[in-house]
Amino acid sequence: MTTPPTPRLLPWTTPDDKPCYLFTDREGGYVARYADDVEALQLGMGIGLLEHARDLIGDPAADARQLRYLSAQLSAALRDAVRVAESRGERLAGGGGPSDNAG
Repeated sequence: MTTPPTPRLLPWTTPDDKPCYLFTDREGGYVARYADDVEALQLGMGIGLLEHARDLIGDPAADARQLRYLSAQLSAALRDAVRVAESRGERLAGGGGPSDNAG
């Protein structure tokens, strides 16, 4: 007997910001591998952004516009990292889909 596919939270949303899920088995497939690549890219960009933030925050010449832009980018990176963590947590737990505490 084969294991039924379980939904995987994908690292992107619909145009109206709703979560996207992929139903797949343990073997994955093209879309699952693409999602893995997108997650790795998102996390790598977040790391780079944190390094930039450290430099900008330490710069006394940084102005409010630069800091607001940095704040917006950090917010987006954190949203991506949380989505990746939720997706991976569901897969580690053998979860069957959206978490009960999704907001």
